[in-house]
Order: sequence, then C-alpha cells, then structure tokens
Amino acid sequence: MSTPLTNPLSSQELKDLIEHFLDSKKAEDIVSIELHGKSSLADYLVIATGRSQRQVGSMAELLREELKKKGIKNIHIEGLSQGDWVLIDAGDVIIHLFRSEVRAFYNLEKMWKLKSREDIPKKTPH
Repeated sequence: MSTPLTNPLSSQELKDLIEHFLDSKKAEDIVSIELHGKSSLADYLVIATGRSQRQVGSMAELLREELKKKGIKNIHIEGLSQGDWVLIDAGDVIIHLFRSEVRAFYNLEKMWKLKSREDIPKKTPH
C-alpha cells in the first residue's frame, strides 16, 4: 500500500528508517508488526517505548523532522502535548510511542494477535 506522490521510500524502507532512528534515540522494546492482509490502514505498525513523557515527545518531534528531511509528506501526529502515547501517521507506517505503563495497559501487540512482548524477538542494536 504505497502512498503516491507523498512517500519516496517503499514501506519496507520507511519501516527500516523508523526502526533505526528510534533505536538511535534510545527507544526501548521496538516492535514492528506487518499489517499486510490484516488492515488497509498501513503496511506496518511500529511500537516503541520511551522512559518519560519528555523522551516520548522528543522522539516524536525528532522523528517527524527526520521523515520530512527524507521527503515524507503529510505526517500527522496525535498526543504530542501529553507525551504518554504519541501516534505518528507516516502513510505506509504508523508509529506508536508510549511510556512503559501506558504501553502495558493498551498492549497493542496483543490486539494485533502477537505473542506477549516477552516472546517477541528484541531488535538488536546495529
């Protein structure tokens, strides 16, 4: 599901860029969920945790700027003022940034029928 004229990267390239960026900003428990065949909203869902409201908000703002630099347009962000759960819609990839307690409460991995977070392979640093 590519977004014409708004995304110069494939959905896989965009997901990889987002994962690497979040890893470089010390996001924790980065998980990517492929949505092909599950949803028409996007191709991937990326979920990550920040240690504080400040870190979650900062990661979201910095990610928006990085995506803009890469030519991604029409980026929408929700929840930035609270910093507990920030949703970033980058077209083919939707990013959820959480504080740990909020992520545990909503447990999106379970909603998308993944195993528990402890069973999901951790992203290894590059």
